[in-house]
Amino acid sequence: MLATAVEAITTVLTLSGLGYYLLALWSARDFHRSLSRPQPVFHPPVSILKPVKGLDPEMYASFASHCRQDYPGEYEILFGVSSMDDPAVAAVRQLQAEFPQREIHLILCPEIRGANGKVSNLTQILPHARYDYLLINDSDIKVTPQYLSRILAGFQMPQSPEARVGMVTAAYRGRAAKTIGSRMEALGISTDFIAGVLTARKIENGIHFGLGSTLAVSREALDASGGLLPLVDYLADDFELGLRIANAGYQVVLSTEVVETFLPAYDFSHFLAHQLRWSRSTRDSRKLGYAGVMFTFGLPWAIANIIASGCSLPSLAIFSITLAARVALALNVGVGILNDRQVLRDLWLLVPRDIAGLGIWIWSYAGHTIAWRGEHFYLRNGKLERLTPRAEA
Repeated sequence: MLATAVEAITTVLTLSGLGYYLLALWSARDFHRSLSRPQPVFHPPVSILKPVKGLDPEMYASFASHCRQDYPGEYEILFGVSSMDDPAVAAVRQLQAEFPQREIHLILCPEIRGANGKVSNLTQILPHARYDYLLINDSDIKVTPQYLSRILAGFQMPQSPEARVGMVTAAYRGRAAKTIGSRMEALGISTDFIAGVLTARKIENGIHFGLGSTLAVSREALDASGGLLPLVDYLADDFELGLRIANAGYQVVLSTEVVETFLPAYDFSHFLAHQLRWSRSTRDSRKLGYAGVMFTFGLPWAIANIIASGCSLPSLAIFSITLAARVALALNVGVGILNDRQVLRDLWLLVPRDIAGLGIWIWSYAGHTIAWRGEHFYLRNGKLERLTPRAEA
């Protein structure tokens, strides 16, 4: 009877996962249609805010891509560091020398205003920004020459004529290193995470959160949301900022632009640790939605169903259909929308990556601690609390 019950449960979970894959494919198709719509012309002056700490993979190339913008409007780039001894300072100085025609400023941000060092720096960069449109992204984000034009165009693309766009955010793909951990992370971004973003956009009539790859905001919307200072203790500051702007009555728009981030050469243990931090952050940010993620793991549940049923023909048939839908979703989103050719190379990792994803989802409920930038924190309702050595033990 136990085996029969397990078989029945895994069958239901497999079918729910299959249903999710089909919904995600429908959502991706809806977003894909938006890629062909004409972009409005909107080139306001914009301030790019970049908090930096240490040296990330391909960081200088990412910096330089922001200086090669085909953008008719004015823009400035403001880098914030907590210490002038930071290795990133030399990279910013080199950038200033290579691109003297660009407004590039280095700002010292000595105050620690909260557990999230990035947001703490942002609150100290913000007073130096001259323009009414602000763009925040991470130090390892590489962009195309049309990046600013396409992102700022999003402010002129509300879902309804009476709506006001307060934030424009962007999807991204991860450029993997050679390690399996790094490749699995990139595969997860392109075939799972962004698929979830597109699904949320479809079923929630737009997105109500931001992605750290790009947070372009109007100063008006930022002020209405309460500003950056209340976010200094949040781990998922990008999610929280987008949510607060949406709650203030502004729309959050997902741009048609796709950016690229460079992933470290994770070994498998570091991949798991990073995914666990990400999962616990999402768990605290979207409690109900995250609980529902259980129903999206079609492939792992299909494999469990094969085992529970003793490799029955119906279980094999369900697995085959689920695998086909999962591969179709990976190709449609990863290759078709994100233009991530790594997906083709690493498609064989899809099954182990999804099995690891289910394990991490289960594991994420086992505790509230995370490791981030060499420190350990307790995560309480999305906020970070530093742990003492005794508390960590």
